[in-house]
Amino acid sequence: MEPLVLLYAIPLLFLALKLWNHFDAKRDQQCYILDYQCFKPTDDRMLGTELCRDLMRRSKNIGLEELKFLLKAVVNSGIGEQTYGPRVVFSGKEQRPSLLDSISEVEEFFHDSLLKLFQKSGVSPSQIDLLVVNVSMLSTSPSLASRIVNRYKMREDIKVFNLSGMGCSASLISVDVVRRMFKSYKNSYAIVVTSESLTPNWYSGNDRSMILSNCLFRSGGAAILLTNKRDLRHKSMFKLKCLVRTHHGALDESYDCCYQKEDDQGNLGFHLGKSLPRAATRAFTDNLREISPKIFPITEIFRLTILTIIHKLSSASSSKPRWAKPTANFRSGAEHFCLHTGGKAVIDGVGKSLNLTEQDLEPARMTLHRFGNTSASSLWYVLGYMEAKKRLKKGDRVLMISFGAGFKCNSCLWEVVTELGGRKGNVWEDCINAYPPLTLANPFMERFGWIQKEDAASFKSL
Repeated sequence: MEPLVLLYAIPLLFLALKLWNHFDAKRDQQCYILDYQCFKPTDDRMLGTELCRDLMRRSKNIGLEELKFLLKAVVNSGIGEQTYGPRVVFSGKEQRPSLLDSISEVEEFFHDSLLKLFQKSGVSPSQIDLLVVNVSMLSTSPSLASRIVNRYKMREDIKVFNLSGMGCSASLISVDVVRRMFKSYKNSYAIVVTSESLTPNWYSGNDRSMILSNCLFRSGGAAILLTNKRDLRHKSMFKLKCLVRTHHGALDESYDCCYQKEDDQGNLGFHLGKSLPRAATRAFTDNLREISPKIFPITEIFRLTILTIIHKLSSASSSKPRWAKPTANFRSGAEHFCLHTGGKAVIDGVGKSLNLTEQDLEPARMTLHRFGNTSASSLWYVLGYMEAKKRLKKGDRVLMISFGAGFKCNSCLWEVVTELGGRKGNVWEDCINAYPPLTLANPFMERFGWIQKEDAASFKSL
C-alpha cells in the first residue's frame, strides 16, 4: 500500500512545487516606486508676462494677426506666470541654439533630480540595474542615457534604454519597459528619467499650428526609482497594478496630427493639427475599453453588463429607448486621477468623458497653471501635487492617463502602499499652500488685451 501512496504523492508534490515556483516568481515580478523627484528650474527661468512680450518683440515673423492668436491661445491655455522656459529664450538665442545649449538644458535636469533621488533614497548609482531615459526631441551620440552612466560611473552590466520621439506619453512607456524587464531580472533597481528638450524646438516662425506649442510646452523633468525587490515592498510608495498602451500610428489622421517639422521658411517646430482632438478621443476610447475591465471591481462590471443588455433590448424594441446608455463609474476603480497636462481643453475633455468632479481635475489644472505642459514628465508633477496636498492614503488607487504623438494613449493604475503626506523635497513644497488660487486667470489679457482692437494700418509694435 505504501508504494502506491508514494506513487500518487510524487506527482502531486511535483505539481505543488511547480505551482509554488510559479506564484513565487510572480511575487518577484512586481513593480514598485521607491521614490521620485521632479525638477524645478531656478526662478530666473520663469516665463512671465513681460518676458513673453520681449519674445514677441524679438520675432520678426510675428505680425498683428499672429499676436492676436497668441494672446487668445495663452489666455485659454490655463498656464500662469511661473512656468519655466529654456535658457536660450532668456539669452536671445532661441532662433539659433547650439547643440551644447540643448545638451546643457537636459543635463541641468539630470544632475539636479538624480542627485536628489540618490541622496534621499539611499540607493547608490552602482546599485542601479536598469536605466531608461526618454527625451523625445533630442538625440545625441553618445546617447543621453550614456551621459548619465558616465556621470555617475554606473556598472558595466547595467541595462540601458534610450527612447526618443515617443512624445508626451513616454514616461509610461518607460515604466512599461521596466515592468517587462523585471519579469526576467529579480531583485533589481531601475531608474526612469523623463524630460523634454525645448531648446532646439522653440518655434520662431508664424505658422499658427506651430506657434501654439510655445504657449503650452515648458521646461521640467522627473526621475523615478523603481524596484521589484520583495523585501522593499513595505518601504515603497506605489505598486503598479496594470498598464495599457494604445497606439494608432497606422491611421494617417492620427499619425499626422502632431509631429516635429520645418515650416515653409525652414523654422523647426512642433505642429499641432486640427485633427488632434479626434485622434486623442479615438485613442482614449480604445485605451479605456481595454483598461476598464482590469481596474473595475466585479460589481461595477456586473452593473454595466446588465444595464447594457437592458439598453440594447430597449433600443431594439422601440425607436425611443426608455433606458439611457449606461456610463461607467470610474471612481469605483480609482480614488485619484493623474491626467496629462496637455492643455485646458485636454483636461476638460478627459474630465467630461470620465464624469470627474472639479476636485478630481484640480491636480492637473494646478500643475498646468504652475508648471505648464512639461511633456512626458507632467504626470509626476500632478502626482506630486496630490502628495503635497496629503490626499494619497494607504490603499488608494491612482489612475494615470497620458497622450502622445504617434498617436498614443497610455494609462496605468498605481496602488498607494504607504501613507504619503508632506515629504520634504516635494517640488510643490514652497507653494502648495497657495493652491488652488482664487482664480486661474493669467494677466496676459489685462496687459495686452488692447491688441484685439488694433488694426494692421495703425499698429506699430508692443
